[in-house]
Amino acid sequence: MENWNDLIQYWRKTAKHDYETMQGLFTLKRHCDSLFYGHLVLEKLLKALVVKQTRNYPKPIHNLLILLKDSNVQLSPKDVDFLAEVSKFNIKARYPDYKLAFYKLCTRKYTQDKIKRIDALYEKLCATLKA
Repeated sequence: MENWNDLIQYWRKTAKHDYETMQGLFTLKRHCDSLFYGHLVLEKLLKALVVKQTRNYPKPIHNLLILLKDSNVQLSPKDVDFLAEVSKFNIKARYPDYKLAFYKLCTRKYTQDKIKRIDALYEKLCATLKA
């Protein structure tokens, strides 16, 4: 890719779209789907950071901890633990044997709490991209 900034903007733009989708799904009470999109938001921002920091394509993976490591971005241990938790939303929302248990877990309160933390990380990662 000749223009890495275009790739960074692609990941940022699609993360913003998914962020709005996450919020819309929460409004529609599609809690487990909302958290799945929350995972996508953080994944795409981390991929943008990988490109920004390394001038390389990000790995085609969904594991947020590996993407964080590849991005060379430093987060607090609390944020790292939360990324590990959010990585599970991708698996649990996707596979039928996990989906029912995940659906039961995703009450309005549980989802709202997780979205607040996703919001905070969204803002933090966006700020890191701008720096």
